Amino acid sequence: MRYILDFVNESLETRAVFIGGPRQVGKTTLALSLIAADADAKHPAYLNWDYGPSSDKIRKTQLPANQPILVFDELHKFKTWKRWIKGVIDVEKKHRKIIVTGSARLDVYQKGGDSLFGRYRYVRLHPYSLRELNLEDCEVALNLLFKYGGFPEPLFRENERQLKLWQKERIRRIIREDVREISLIQNLAALESLAEIMPEKIGSPLSVKSLSGDIQVDHKTMKRWIQVLESMYFCFRISPFGSSKIRAVKKEQKLYMWDWSVVDNLGARWENLVASQLLKYCHWLEDSDGDSMELLFLRDVDKREVDFVVIKNKKPIFAVECKSGDKSIGSSLHYFASRTNIPQFYQVHRGTATYSTGKIKVMPFIDFCNELKMP
Repeated sequence: MRYILDFVNESLETRAVFIGGPRQVGKTTLALSLIAADADAKHPAYLNWDYGPSSDKIRKTQLPANQPILVFDELHKFKTWKRWIKGVIDVEKKHRKIIVTGSARLDVYQKGGDSLFGRYRYVRLHPYSLRELNLEDCEVALNLLFKYGGFPEPLFRENERQLKLWQKERIRRIIREDVREISLIQNLAALESLAEIMPEKIGSPLSVKSLSGDIQVDHKTMKRWIQVLESMYFCFRISPFGSSKIRAVKKEQKLYMWDWSVVDNLGARWENLVASQLLKYCHWLEDSDGDSMELLFLRDVDKREVDFVVIKNKKPIFAVECKSGDKSIGSSLHYFASRTNIPQFYQVHRGTATYSTGKIKVMPFIDFCNELKMP
């Protein structure tokens, strides 16, 4: 059972639910499970915009009768989807539950027309993580996640050849189908090249200028392309945590992938996995509890750095440095622990060491996830 399922059921009692998340993360499977235990993509209550007969029914608002739940998949590709679903919700909400799923950020595409405010709840579905995978042997679970990523198909197949084929197909479908449907980008081949080199940029400050040179497009175009790929849940960026006391950098950003299995460098892949877990934690608290969450990093002009800082309701609650194995506490952790108002610092790793000193805790990543009850 996916971690958002109970919350989706609870939310459906009072409003429509929009489920966003990357392509092939399991949104459709989750939605179909709510229609019926043996539901499949041919169920009359499931209308997928990418399927011709379903899109015709959506355009004509020919909704199936006697179905207590309706599922609309990839609806954001319908040009007037926002106005259309508002009307459906207003007419049907008293006797139907409504789910909208999409592989683009549904909140991004709510521009213009009548407001949907108060009519829906937006929930983001992330790839599988350690606690959600819920295997008896946590070490085995972590090794599987590290190798195959958190997307259901390659994770549960556990086949390297199939993983590589899946990765290539996913990039092609995001670029050639999803991006083409919702953007005006013409040079899809160059955009695909950008998607392929992004995993090489993980862990270091992101240089849009460098990417522009690599792909041979201007700076403004590159910024727009990165934003499009972010909106498709292909990648995400985090910004610096600023403080005048530590002369923090202000404009740098770091890049991470939703599918960390595409990152070849093992150290960068581990950092990406931790980043993805922390982003999932932040999004879950935002979506389920209404807290305002941010995932940032800590870096000063002298290049001292801590990988991540989690902000809750505008206040830092903890920082995280990730290491591949048991290592002594990094000097940057000591430095920032003494000069910032961040109350707790963690150094997480794939080893076994557990100890603390002052504001700093060193522990295995598995224990860290359990201590914070990560989704």
